Amino acid sequence: MTRKATAAIAARAETALCCALCVFCGGLAFAPVASAQTRVAILQAEDRRAATPADLATLRAGARSEDEQTRRAAIRALGRLERPSLIPDLVPALRHALPEIRAEAANAIGQAAQGWTANRSAADARALSSALATLAARLKIEAEPDVRAALCETIGRLPYAAATDVDQADRALVAASTSATTITDRLGVAKGFEALARVAQKIQPLSADAVTTLRRLASIGAGENGSGARIRRLAFVALATANSVDDTTLRAAAVDPDMQVRREAMRAAALPSRANTAADAEALRAGGVDPSPMVRFEALRGRRGDCDVSMMAATHDVDMHVVLLAFDQLAACGGSPDAIALLERTLDDLSDVGSPRGWHRAAHALVALASAAPGRGAAKLPPFTTSRVWQLRMYAARAAAVLSDRATLATFASTDEDDNVREAAIDALAKLEGHAADAVYIANLSRPGYQTVRAAALALVESPHADAAKPALEAAWQRLEQEGHDNSHDARAAIVKAQNRSDRSVRPIGRTPRSDITAEELRRVASPRARIAIRGVGTFELALFTSVAPLTVLKFVHLAESGYYNGLTFHRVVPNFVIQGGSPGASEYIGDAAFMRDEVALWPHVRGAVGISTRGHDTGDAQIFVDLVDNPRLDHVYTVFAQVLNGMDVVDRILEGDVIDRIDIIP
Repeated sequence: MTRKATAAIAARAETALCCALCVFCGGLAFAPVASAQTRVAILQAEDRRAATPADLATLRAGARSEDEQTRRAAIRALGRLERPSLIPDLVPALRHALPEIRAEAANAIGQAAQGWTANRSAADARALSSALATLAARLKIEAEPDVRAALCETIGRLPYAAATDVDQADRALVAASTSATTITDRLGVAKGFEALARVAQKIQPLSADAVTTLRRLASIGAGENGSGARIRRLAFVALATANSVDDTTLRAAAVDPDMQVRREAMRAAALPSRANTAADAEALRAGGVDPSPMVRFEALRGRRGDCDVSMMAATHDVDMHVVLLAFDQLAACGGSPDAIALLERTLDDLSDVGSPRGWHRAAHALVALASAAPGRGAAKLPPFTTSRVWQLRMYAARAAAVLSDRATLATFASTDEDDNVREAAIDALAKLEGHAADAVYIANLSRPGYQTVRAAALALVESPHADAAKPALEAAWQRLEQEGHDNSHDARAAIVKAQNRSDRSVRPIGRTPRSDITAEELRRVASPRARIAIRGVGTFELALFTSVAPLTVLKFVHLAESGYYNGLTFHRVVPNFVIQGGSPGASEYIGDAAFMRDEVALWPHVRGAVGISTRGHDTGDAQIFVDLVDNPRLDHVYTVFAQVLNGMDVVDRILEGDVIDRIDIIP
C-alpha cells in the first residue's frame, strides 16, 4: 500500500471516529438548564453509588425523564450500581421509542446482572433466567441493528452458572446470526459469542451450530482490507477460547489482511490445546517475517524454546518490543553457545545504558543470561547492582533472584533508595529465604512506597517471629490510616493478612463524593481533546468521552491541567496488551490518593482505547492505560474514558520508563 493510500485510510478512520464521538459525547453543551441540573444530580447520586433511598429515587426518576440524554445517563447509572434487583427498573426501557435508549438499557441490564455471585440463591438463578428470556424475546422483534448488537452482547456476557442458561444464550445468538445481514448485526453476534465463550468455559462447550457460525463470521470480508475485520477478530478469539480453531480457519487467519487477525492466528497456533499441526508451524513461520511488529512478536512468543538462528536474529528486529522478547526467549537457550555468546556481547557494551531509552537491551539480556548460564550471568551482575538507573538495579534484583544470590537481594532490600528495587528484592527473598529474612521485611514496613510495605507485609504472613513483627505491622497500619490515602489499600490489606486480623476492615479512607460538580464544569469539558507528549518519542491525541465517563474525564482534566502527570512515566509496558502510566511511584500500587468510581459503558476496549487502571471495583487512582490491541475481555470491567485519535504509532513505540513530558487539554 502506498503512503498516500495509507494516509487516506487514516484520514477516513479519524473522520468516522470524530463523527461517532459527536453523537457519543454530545449532551450537556446544549442542554436546558433544568436538564443539566438534573444530570448533575444523577452524576452525584451515581458517584455516591446510590447510598441512600433518595439517591436511588433520583436515578429512577431520571430513567423516566422525557429528555433523552438525561434518561440515558440515569439508565447507565442504574446499571453501574450492579444490583440485579434493579433489572425490573431497566426492562421497560427496552421498549422505548428511541433506539439509543433501548441499546443503553440492554447494556445496563448486563451490567446490573454482574451483581449476581457464583453462589447465588435459587431465586437469583430464576431471576437470571428470566432476564435472559426477556433479552432473547426482545432480540427476536428488535428492528434496529445497533440495539440488536447490544442485546447480543448482553446475552453473551450474563454471569451464567447453569448449563440450561448457556444453552438458551447459545441458541439465541445462533438464531440472531441467521438473520444478520448488516456489519453491525454480525459484530453484535461476534461480540456475544466472544463473551459467551469466556463465561461458558467452566460450564460446557459452545454448540456445534455456534462453532459453525463463528467459523463463518471469521471469514466475513476477509478479501477486502478493513471490511469486517473486527468481526473476524472477535469470532476467531471466541473459537480459540472454545478450543475450536481448525486448520482451515487458522491458515486463513494467518494471511488475513488485518494485522490483529493475523496476531490472533499466532496466538492460536501456540495454544497447548492444539496438536502442533503443520498448519501451526506454517503460521508461526509466516508470522516471523510478517510486516507488522505485533504479529512478529506473537509468532516469536509462540516459538518459546526454539534456539535457532532466527531467534537470535530477532534481537536485531526493527521493533524494540520484538527485540526485548527475543532476549527474554534466549533464557531457555542454555544449550546454545551462540545464544550465550550473543547475550555476553550485549552485556559487554554498556556505553548506552545511562540514556533514558538505552538500558532495556542490557536489562533483559542480564536476566536471560542468569537463567541460560548462571555462572556467566553472575559474573556480569556487579556493574548493574550499583547503576544510577534504578530500572537496571530492579532488573539486577530479578537476575539475582534467578541466580539465588541471597546476599545481593538482601543488600537491595536493605539499602536501595528506590522502592521498586526493594519490592523486587523482597519478593525474591521471600521465596528463597522465607522467614529467615523476617528482620529485613520488618525494617521495610516503614518505607514510604506502598509497594514495598505490601511486599514486606506479605512476606511476614504466618511468621514464626510474630512478637517481633507485631509492633512494626501495627505502626505501619496506623501510619497508612493517618495518611488517609485510598491507594494504600493493597498495602493495608497485606498488613491485615500478616496480622491475621478478621476484625479489621480495609476500606477507602480518603475519598469523598464530588459534591462540587457543576453543569458549567461539565460544559467546559463537553468535547475536549488531550495531547500527550512523550519525551524523546512524540505526541498523540485523545478524544475524551465526557458524556459517558464524566467524572473520570473531569478528574483526568483537573490533574492534567495541574501538571500532575508531567514527568511521570509509563512504568508498565506489555506488548500486544497495554501500556500503563501516570504513577508518582512508577508502580501500580501508587497513584492519586483518592479512588475514582468505575464508569463502564458501551465503548469497547479496542486498539487505542484509553482506560483507568484498577485493582477491583471503584479503585481507580488516575493511572491510565492504552489498549495496544483489541482487548474484549476488559469490556465492561475497566472504564474507557478516551480514544486515541492520532499518533498511535507513537503509542506503539513507548518503552518501559518513557516519560510523560506534559498533557495539554485542548477545548
